[in-house]
This record gives sequence, C-alpha cells and structure tokens, in this order.
Amino acid sequence: MVEELLQDDLSLLAVPLYLAAILLEAWHARRHQLNRYRFSDTLASLSMLLASAIVELLPRLLALAIFFQLHELSPLKDAIGRQWWAWLLLFLLDDFTYYWFHRANHEVRLLWAGHVNHHSSRYLNFGTALRQGVGERVHKFLFWLWLPLLGFDPAMIIIVIGINLFYQFWVHTQAVGKLHPWIEAVFNTPSHHRVHHGSNVRYLDRNHGGVLIIWDRLFGTFSEERDDEPVVYGLTSNIDSDNPWTVLSHEYRAMGCDLRRATTWRDRLRYLLLAPGWSHDGPDKRASILRLSAKN
Repeated sequence: MVEELLQDDLSLLAVPLYLAAILLEAWHARRHQLNRYRFSDTLASLSMLLASAIVELLPRLLALAIFFQLHELSPLKDAIGRQWWAWLLLFLLDDFTYYWFHRANHEVRLLWAGHVNHHSSRYLNFGTALRQGVGERVHKFLFWLWLPLLGFDPAMIIIVIGINLFYQFWVHTQAVGKLHPWIEAVFNTPSHHRVHHGSNVRYLDRNHGGVLIIWDRLFGTFSEERDDEPVVYGLTSNIDSDNPWTVLSHEYRAMGCDLRRATTWRDRLRYLLLAPGWSHDGPDKRASILRLSAKN
C-alpha cells in the first residue's frame, strides 16, 4: 500500500509537465527580452528539487506508517469514507493545515532555515516553484497528523496534498496579471503569490495560503500586490550564490553563528523559536517590527 501511494503521488507524476512549463516560460521570456530567467539560478532550483526528494523519502515513509496507525485509532474511520463531501471537507482541512505549516516556516527561525532556500532566488518563475525547501521536509508531515485522527484514510490525505502542491506550481509566475476580483478574493493567485516572494517590508511574511487565500484574510496575513510598489524578489539579505550547498545551508550556518554569539540559553532559544530577524545584541529586523517602524 505504501509503495502504491508513493508511485501515485501527483507531485512526482507532474514533474515532466513542470519541466515543459519551465521551458515554455523561459522561451517566452527570452523572446520578449524579459529578465525572468537565469540558467544557473534555474539549475540551483532543480538541485533543490532533487535534494528535497531525497531528504523527504524517510520522513514520508515514517509519516505514512504513523498515518495508518492513527487512522486505525480514529473513532471516525468507519464514518468517513470517500464520499464527495469527505473529499471536499478534506480539501478544506488540508489547505488550512498547509496555511499553518507554511506560516510557521516563516515565523519560527528553526523552521525558516529549512524553507528559506525556496525564497532565495531573485526571480519568480516556474523554475522557482521547484526550488523546494529541503530542511522543511523533515518536519512537514507533523502538521498533518491530526487528519487521520479525524477518520480520513492516508491515501486520501496524500492525494489531496499532491493536488494542493500541483496547484501551487502555477502561481509562481509573472506572466499572469490579476484575475477577476472574485477569484482574487477566494483563491491564491499569481498576484498573491508574487507578494509572498517579495522582500519589500510591506510584503514580508504575507500570503501563506496554498490553494485558498481566505486563511490569510481571516488570520491577518494578507497583503495585496500594489502597482505603486513593485515586488522585489529574493531575501532581505540575498546570498548572491547559485552554489547548491550555499542555497541549502546558508541559514542553518547563520543561525549557528548566532547561537554561538548568544550569551544565555534564553537567547539561544529565542534564536531558534522567534521569527527570523530577532537579535539579542542588534536591531530587531523581524517583519512585524519592520512594518511597525515603517508606519511611524
């Protein structure tokens, strides 16, 4: 059963389609002289895709085994099958889970270190969509453990996770402008996700939704793309390197340096658990603090 789930993972089956989309978008950008791709940058993105697939293998197998055990313990396992309403409910709960997983990756520095490489490109294109967070693969499935306890079987969960990720690939583009207001109000769109990849203070740590943007609107993390403030892609302090090891490890190394500089265990814990940008001996550069400063 586990092997079948791994073989049927939509995110793996879609890789050839992703690569074709990258080639088409890159050709379009070159034809129209748009500075949206750089070859070495895209190679770095593809190397992160490979690294994330390798790192995720063992955590995924372990998570599947736990999913099956938790599903067997669920008092709802016989009530929730594969009815149409169960799929719809699971879709909503999965997207809700993804929102909090994604938001935690931005607001807890230890988790950010495993996600930051997805944001390290100074370009926003379909290649960047494949620049997956490598370290986040270790803890990712912990956020989904509650779903089999609600009675959803592991096969359904893996399928819906794959659908969510498949959708997210297509919002990593500058080629699509704003869509109809009703679509923009409900769904995560290219416009909303461009904001998410912005290093502008206004856009930092915003728009964490997967398929739906309603969670950001409900929980106060939404920001609209503005014509008077173009998105600046990348990090607040860019690494200026396409070396795969640098892309993968730079934030872990920076965090290690901060832990060594800290003089108390309380500060070391803060470096791990507070948002990126906090410092015990320097200015507080967390996104929330920077936004407050910008308003004053």
